[in-house]
Amino acid sequence: KLKLGLRRRSSGAAGLLYPLLGACLWAAVVGYKPVIIVHGLFDSSGDFKNLQRFINESHPGTNVTVIDLFDRSASLQPLWKQVEGFKAAIYPIMQNAADGVHFICYSQGGLVCRGILSTLSDHNVQSFISLSSPQAGQYGDTDYLRYLFPQFVKSNLYHLCYTAIGQRISICNYWNDPHHRDLYVNSSDYLALLNSERANPNSTEWKKNFLKIKKLVLIGGPDDGVITPWQSSQFGFYDDNETVVEMQHQDLYLRDVFGLKTLAARGDLIICSVPGVEHVFWHSNETVFHMCMEKWLV
Repeated sequence: KLKLGLRRRSSGAAGLLYPLLGACLWAAVVGYKPVIIVHGLFDSSGDFKNLQRFINESHPGTNVTVIDLFDRSASLQPLWKQVEGFKAAIYPIMQNAADGVHFICYSQGGLVCRGILSTLSDHNVQSFISLSSPQAGQYGDTDYLRYLFPQFVKSNLYHLCYTAIGQRISICNYWNDPHHRDLYVNSSDYLALLNSERANPNSTEWKKNFLKIKKLVLIGGPDDGVITPWQSSQFGFYDDNETVVEMQHQDLYLRDVFGLKTLAARGDLIICSVPGVEHVFWHSNETVFHMCMEKWLV
């Protein structure tokens, strides 16, 4: 009887153990690629615990790193400075990943990641997941704007942003005023260069570097409430009447300035729109993870 009881108990334990062993063997054989997460404006690495959990539950054994740099108010530092800092932290992870890595880059972090992908010639990023990031710029009266610049509204912020001092503040690096297009093109030290809207001698090389990615996943939604217009998360933006022009009709897409059209032709440009998600909840929403991210993190 004692032996029988022991055997039953051990078989129950084995019943629990075998699926776990199977999952571990699967992770070892499949070898999920490391995931690197880059945060956004006023965030810190601690804000991404849910996303880390989603990844480890769906892909056990995945090495997930949330880069702990430019947290909170330091996220206001100019984006080229952030690109260099994040690049230095990320590069060793890339070097140790023979099969490459994946990027999940949230909000302002999505623009930082584009800077890294454009300027790092030997990156090995497979999936670049842009999570509600103002990829075509920002132009809106949001709580962030009122907090940072209480004396400005969207219609007059260009007076500050399109100056040498303004360009030392991250949000001004991608402030895109559709009513002052020439000022934006000539003054934006970051987004106008990334988009080759201003003459950029490195544009051919940056495009070649960017196109080394295997997938570009653009996640956003109409209830975001911060990214303005929300379609900027998918490279749509306002014309001078503040009518949204979708990505496919944007000049930077039509001229394939940095590779969007090429990615689309390759079948490697994925658009994922999810209603009902406010900006601060994108990285903690499990539905968004399963719908828009999970399958691109293998």
